[in-house]
Amino acid sequence: MTTTRARRAARVDSWPEFLGRYGVPGLIGTALIAVGALGVGWLPLDTVVDSWPLVDTLRDNSPGLILSRLMIFAGVAILLQTWLVTGYDLLSGQRWNAWRISALVGMWSVPLLLAPPLFSRDVYSYFGQGRLLLEGYNPYETGVNVLPDWFVYGADPMWGETPTPYGPFWLLLSRGVADFSGDHAFLAALMFRGLAVLGLILMAICVPILAEQHGINPAKAQWLAVLNPLILMHFVAGAHNDALMVGLMLVGFAIALSKHAAYGAIFIGLAASVKPIAFLALPFIGLIWAGSVSNFWNRVKYWIAVVLIGGASFQIFALITHTGFGWIDALSAPGAVRTWLSPPTALGMTVGAILEGLGLAENNDSAVAFFRNLGLLLSLIIVAYLCLRPQGRSAVRAAALAFGAVVVLGPVIQPWYLLWFLPLFAVTGLTATQLRWTILLTAAFAVHGIAESSSTSDTLFQLSNLVAIIVAVGVVGLILLASPRERQLVLKDPGSHGLHPETPRAQQEADSRIILV
Repeated sequence: MTTTRARRAARVDSWPEFLGRYGVPGLIGTALIAVGALGVGWLPLDTVVDSWPLVDTLRDNSPGLILSRLMIFAGVAILLQTWLVTGYDLLSGQRWNAWRISALVGMWSVPLLLAPPLFSRDVYSYFGQGRLLLEGYNPYETGVNVLPDWFVYGADPMWGETPTPYGPFWLLLSRGVADFSGDHAFLAALMFRGLAVLGLILMAICVPILAEQHGINPAKAQWLAVLNPLILMHFVAGAHNDALMVGLMLVGFAIALSKHAAYGAIFIGLAASVKPIAFLALPFIGLIWAGSVSNFWNRVKYWIAVVLIGGASFQIFALITHTGFGWIDALSAPGAVRTWLSPPTALGMTVGAILEGLGLAENNDSAVAFFRNLGLLLSLIIVAYLCLRPQGRSAVRAAALAFGAVVVLGPVIQPWYLLWFLPLFAVTGLTATQLRWTILLTAAFAVHGIAESSSTSDTLFQLSNLVAIIVAVGVVGLILLASPRERQLVLKDPGSHGLHPETPRAQQEADSRIILV
């Protein structure tokens, strides 16, 4: 068996063989997802797409809706299994470059480009916020419900009265999309997907660069961070603006590590003007600028510099959009959602339910608020520690840990929040055990996505977050144990698995990024 694997690894497939073996199965998976999206994806109420015969057939009767959901389940299962097989072969010695993995990303993405938004309808909120600017409103002061026919255009009623939590650059882009698309909300959704794909392209360019800068195999990092099924589900199918934020943030880190930290800070400011959470990367750009051997006060100097540069980059767009500093108050908007995926929120709801049962509380609001505030405090302590005691790790690795802490201890977790820090972990390396857990989390959140997020999940199957997680566990088990390769990748620990420096030169490159003092 080992000899056969070694012979196969020594021979690099031709492009047609490679795309046939790995590209076509993934393409079939995303094609099934795209067709299923015609039935259960998010569409505006007044779109002509509803009148297409296939769409009408799938959406207007229960058998069509069930068939659509089954196609999405099957598509995600095929996509996930193909990703695992690709990863197993790559991690077992296949000598592919990052371009081959990027080709798979492009090939698998194609069917999703024109499909209705799936797993989320945030794109229609983006459209509404762009229309607010066109109509002279400040999106940081009012929700989209002040617009006539806002609900017809597909925005989620949950966020109808909520000010936008996004940055001024994103609002400027949203205004441009709204101006160009006019009353055609579905066209606007496709344009927002184009912006998400732009972010994905930036990721595909920067992940291999950052991986090489840390001595990690670029193709392996690309497989984990960019070919990841969550990327295709939430950045392409879901068209989340997080894709552009992450892409710009990775550009900032790549430039900073190329000895141009000031320019890197500009891109971090630009990323923050899409979603302000990207500001969290600024102190770690400062650590890169200060160098691997530095003292506290020298780092303070560079921290001040990156804050000024990144803040100026951000504020330029605030001035253009005339929105001021309203984004600060709007940052609490996502916290309106309560989900069992967030440990502090889940703990608060559990303790609150117990207190209610004992007659010690009228509801769980106080318990949820307490544990959310505790989570916020803990995340701030962790981030401060990573900034003030950076020794023994690279600045990018510290940033990955900081984003991970903020997400895990945050008031709400969405599956695409994992993609804020997954690329940063991938490019700085993972042990075999860490890789195994990353794969399991990817699979769990992928199946959670199909169980929870579609336009019919609340009416067809009545699935809550908790039930969705139970469903995810069962389906993940079937997928991960489907063949010997998946079982080997997830359950065993062959020495070639993991993302780590593979040559003395790569190890030297990785060591050069470690902060020493």
